[in-house]
Order: sequence, then C-alpha cells, then structure tokens
Amino acid sequence: MSSQRRQIIFVWNYVQWGGAQMYFIAIIKQAKPDWDVVVILPRNSSPDMIGFLKQLNVRYEFLELAIDASAAPSIAQKLSRQWKRIRSELEVNRYLRKFDLRENILHIETAPWQSWILLASLSRRGANIFLTMHNFMPRTSKLREAIWKARMQFVSRLPGMHIIASNRDTKNRMKGWVSAAFWENVTVAHTAIDPTQIDAARLTSEEASTIRRRHSIPDNKTVVLAVGQFVDRKGRWVFLEASAEVLKSDSDVYFVWLTPKLPDADDRAHIDSYGINSSFKIVLSETLGCERLDVLKFFNIAHIFALPSYIEGLPIALLEAMAIGVPAISTNVFAIPEAVRHMETGLLIEAGDARQLADSIIMLKKDHALRQRLSESGRAFVVENFDERDAARKCLDAYMECFADGR
Repeated sequence: MSSQRRQIIFVWNYVQWGGAQMYFIAIIKQAKPDWDVVVILPRNSSPDMIGFLKQLNVRYEFLELAIDASAAPSIAQKLSRQWKRIRSELEVNRYLRKFDLRENILHIETAPWQSWILLASLSRRGANIFLTMHNFMPRTSKLREAIWKARMQFVSRLPGMHIIASNRDTKNRMKGWVSAAFWENVTVAHTAIDPTQIDAARLTSEEASTIRRRHSIPDNKTVVLAVGQFVDRKGRWVFLEASAEVLKSDSDVYFVWLTPKLPDADDRAHIDSYGINSSFKIVLSETLGCERLDVLKFFNIAHIFALPSYIEGLPIALLEAMAIGVPAISTNVFAIPEAVRHMETGLLIEAGDARQLADSIIMLKKDHALRQRLSESGRAFVVENFDERDAARKCLDAYMECFADGR
C-alpha cells in the first residue's frame, strides 16, 4: 500500500446539505493532490451538492436509503424515523465492505451517540474512522442524557475512532462525555472560509444592485439576509417576528432568506401569518447558478446579515457573510461567539429574542458608522482566523497519524 495513493471516503446518509458538507469540501480541496477521494451520499441529494462535487472533479457514489431528519412530533413518526435510520445505517455498513478500511480513511458524518452500533461494526473491521462534531448534542431528559453519555464513552474507546471538533466550544462541552485520553486527542479544526473564493465573491455596489434587480429584490431598501436551512433551530420564526417588528416603524427594509430547500405548505401558511410578504422573499440557492461562487456572490445583496439560531456550531454562512464584509447579527450560543464579538466584530443577541433582533437591525440601519466598522473588523477577523486551508491541513495531519507506524 505504501507505493499507492491512499483513499479518503467521505460518507453521509441524509439529503439536506449545509455546513457539514462545506467542511468536507474544504478538506477535499487540500487532499486531492495526494489522496484519492470518493464521496458516498444518498441518491436523491440536492443538485447543488452534486454540482459542487462535479466542480471538484470528485468521484461520488450513491446510497439508496437516507435517514429522515424532519421533525417527528408523534410516537408513530418517531418510530418510523428510527426504523429509517437503522435501515440506512445497515446499508452504509454493507456498502463500505467494498473498501479497504484498514489502509484508508473513512470520514463519516453521523451522530456518535445515535450511530454507536454502526461505528462499532466499522471499528471491528479495522477502519480508521473520523467524524466531525460541529456542535454538542441537544439537551434532553436526564435518562436519555445518561444513555447518550454511556454510548459516547463506549465510542471513544473504540479502536480506530477519532473525533474532530469544528470549534473550541464543541470540544469543551465534550469533556467528561468521552474518555479523558480521547478528549485530549480531539483535534480542533475550525469551520472556515476559502479566502480566494471570498475575494472573488466580493462585488462592487453596482454589481450587487444588478443581482438584486435580477431577483426582484428592491435596490432602494436596506436588505437583511439570512442563509441556511429554513428550520426551527436556525431561528426562522424569530427572524420573521423581528421582520414584522422592524416594518412597523420602518418600511424601507427588505428581508431575504436564502435556503437549499423551499418551505412546505404548512410553513408557507405560517409565513403568511406574519403579514410581511411584500417585504420578505425566500430564495432557493439552486436558482442562483451552478457554482458555489454564485451563491457567495448573492451575499452582496445584503446590508445586514442576521442568523438568530438556537442551536449552532460555527455556521459557515455566518463566517462567509462576515468575510465578504456584511455586518452580522447572531446569537450568543455555542461557538458563534468565537467569531462574533459583541460590538467588535458583529452584534450578539440572545436566542429567541425577536425584539432584540429587531432593535439590532434598526440600530445598524440607522448607524452607518457602526455598520461600516463592524463590516471591516468582522471581515478582518474572519479572514485572519478562519482559513479553511489551515483547518483542512489539521484534518489531513490527523489522517496521516493513523499510518505513523509505517503500515
């Protein structure tokens, strides 16, 4: 094997894509000169995601089954979701039998406290397993937490198991949930931006105006942009409630949410209930163009970026907006304060506080000097501290340590 290029196998078994996949892409860019790369993902994945892989000229293969990541309010729905997860993980386990997991790297996107049986099976086959944790597990009942903690302790003792934390907060919260020796060896490789792509994405005010007009977004109003899946944990209803509050006193503001998946009929009806449809627009990311750069250029439409999340690691869209130079508002949760320092690199609010978000938007709209200062300081901080090339190299170094014995 020493005379051949080793292989990195990236796997995820859900169709939604986001920061986790952008994290993988950052690694792939740096790995391609020295490694063979294959990506395994569900067949009905987003065309956006497939397009990104094609741009990188990366080999990809399809799983037939995917987990259900949607909300499950009823017992029947919870049981159905669990059954889908079990079937999907069985398929992943079978599919990976075609690869030599001892001599290569498997980087899988999964929740270790849920997928512990799959991880144990792969470990028994001698796999070099990596998984990235972007945020710590959600709060739940004491009984469930005790079960999850026992599973995490078990997973951390599996041969060949490695966890990479995409921010310091996640590693810190993991302490006590994994073995002490394992915790010490957890690599922190931050979610980060591609500086070259960011520079190419920054547009002049005239070019930004052209994009606004192309998407029927008013060019004479202050535009507030959110980016990400239109889901509860991203604070979608807080964003809309704050939008309605802002519009009560200032009609010269327009709100946009960029997402990889449009809301369903129930969500659409809920959106309508806020009465802001003439000042709010949802944009589907695949309509922007076939390249990742097209998505990043769209960020230039915004005068303010707002992401009122309840649960986050360190969201890539937030870092990208800041790096492009859009002053940002986000929540004081998990790893977000690692990038957003209140009144220094952006504004921090409390999760769920629509009034505070509305006040922050109004303050930035009215205070041009503050908006300009946060634009410049936020961009400088992200570009200096969150370079995806550095993060990817940390991951690649961690991969190579698996072969330090000269196998």
